Amino acid sequence: MADRITRPQARRSFLGLAALAGLSLFIAGCQMVPRPRPAPPEPVPTPTPEPTPGLPTDTDRNRVAVLVPLSGENAGIGQSIANAANLAILDTGGQRIRITVYDTAKGAAVAANEALADGNRLFLGPLLAENVRAIAPIAARAGVPVVAFSNDASVAGDGVYLMGFDPAQSVDRVVGYARSQGLERFAGLIPNGDYGRRASQALIASVERGGGRMVAMQTYDRSREALRGAVTRLNAQSGYDAVLIADNGRIAMGAAPMVREGTSADARILGTELWKNEEGLGATPALRGAWFASVPDNMFNQFRTRYRARYSSNPYRLASLGYDAVLLAVRVAQDWPIGRPFPENELRNPEGFMGVDGAFRFGSGGVAQRVFEVLQVTPVGFTTVSPAPKRFGG
Repeated sequence: MADRITRPQARRSFLGLAALAGLSLFIAGCQMVPRPRPAPPEPVPTPTPEPTPGLPTDTDRNRVAVLVPLSGENAGIGQSIANAANLAILDTGGQRIRITVYDTAKGAAVAANEALADGNRLFLGPLLAENVRAIAPIAARAGVPVVAFSNDASVAGDGVYLMGFDPAQSVDRVVGYARSQGLERFAGLIPNGDYGRRASQALIASVERGGGRMVAMQTYDRSREALRGAVTRLNAQSGYDAVLIADNGRIAMGAAPMVREGTSADARILGTELWKNEEGLGATPALRGAWFASVPDNMFNQFRTRYRARYSSNPYRLASLGYDAVLLAVRVAQDWPIGRPFPENELRNPEGFMGVDGAFRFGSGGVAQRVFEVLQVTPVGFTTVSPAPKRFGG
């Protein structure tokens, strides 16, 4: 295969890379490689210098580091992302980049410095916001962009780009759909903490932007007693047409029956992208008919089939971020001269990209803007009530 990968499609799209399950798996020279440990010198009569640590010298590929936890409590997610990154290389035959994985659980800064010492010029990851904060100044000093898997917008910018699903965008999409269906008065059940803060800000802004009215909002700690107290206070306030439960599916299953006991028992329940990860929501009758917004799953289902065939297990839902990040690197590598800095301006293409999770683009603040579909909870799963746009502005 020639160094430059020619593509018949417009530069903004690499959906074909993610969509074709029948792509040939060009394995040679493309798999992720662990950092080799230097072998001890062979015993010889005269002193022999220790071998130089690091990876072999590359003359035909740029190096890209995947920074994820491979040990500790998040090892399962990290390994799934790493596997997905490897699968993207195999699916595309991306021969102009070499992927190497570094374990952030042993220290994010340590992993970043090892990656720089090995000559990596693009970081994919890390997963956790605190690890992004740790490596960002290290990467910035070296002129290496960071495409992280976090969804915490506070760590984006100054060379850091976030692939994670922003709850504000999910809330905005479902509120917009609710307004289009004639719902006007909104309430919120919001967990304490950073996620809840971002969701509540998005709820208020979305309702105001759509011409609706916020009539009530209650916060709670994650305990059944605190949740019941918040719902009781909510139901004592003005009636509402829709209530956002800005928490995971498990909390929603506990909160929904309480909501149905109040004076706004017929209100439409709304959720966030976190609900997509919870099976069996429809087993709770009070949640049937609820709406939430998430990235579309049609491409992810194909990805999951290929992942399962190769690794004999199902991927974590966040594994798609690793796959799409490598697709992005492969596409940019077509115009990335070997041995030169990564062309960061390519990440800011306003027309965006396509991947397993649909269309996305990086906004001026570095957070991935995505297209979301609206789903309705049914007794047996979810059904789409408002499809995701195929592209931005469409």
